Amino acid sequence: MENKTQETATLGGGCFWCAEAVFDNLRGIKEIDSGYSGGHIENPTYQQVCTGATGHAEVVQIKFDSNEISYKEILQVFFATHDPTTLNRQGNDVGSNYRSVIFYYSPEQKKIAEKVISELTGEKLFDKPIVTEITEFTEFYPAGDHHKNYFENNSNQPYCASVIAPKVAKFRQKFLSKLRKQSVLGKKENYKI
Repeated sequence: MENKTQETATLGGGCFWCAEAVFDNLRGIKEIDSGYSGGHIENPTYQQVCTGATGHAEVVQIKFDSNEISYKEILQVFFATHDPTTLNRQGNDVGSNYRSVIFYYSPEQKKIAEKVISELTGEKLFDKPIVTEITEFTEFYPAGDHHKNYFENNSNQPYCASVIAPKVAKFRQKFLSKLRKQSVLGKKENYKI
C-alpha cells in the first residue's frame, strides 16, 4: 500500500554534507540522500560536478511524512541553515554546484516555495536579495556511498568540525521542537515536546 503522506523535496544549499547533517535531525524525515540535480549529463561523478561544467548542484533529496512535517517547514529550515543571498557560493565553497536551489515536484510545491521567499523578503531577514532558484525537478543522481552520512562518519575531520558542527549546533538550538532524539541504542526517535 502506498504512503500518501510521503513527499519528496530536493534542495541545494551549498555542500550536501552540511544539508544532510541538518535535515537528518528533523522529525518526519524518513530518508535523505546526497546527490546532484539540475545538470545536463547523466550520472555525473563528484569530480565532474565540482568543475561546474555539468551544471549540477549538490543537493539533498529528502523523503518526508507530511503529517509530521510540512513542505513549508522544510523550506523554513532550508532558508535558516544556508545563505540564500549569495550566487554560486556558500562560505568558502564557490561554484555553480553550490548554488541555492529548490527543485519542485508539483505546482503546489512551487507555489509554497515562492510564498516562503516572498514572506522572507517581506520580513527583511536578509540584507541582500534572495537569489535561490526555483526549478522544476527532472532528475536526481545519488552521490557515491562515501558521501552518505558524511558528518556522522567523519565528525573529527577538520571541515566537519569547523563548518558542519557549528551549523548543526545552531540549527538544533533554533529548531529544538522539530528534532528527533537519539535513543541509547542510537536509533532516532521523535522528541515528545
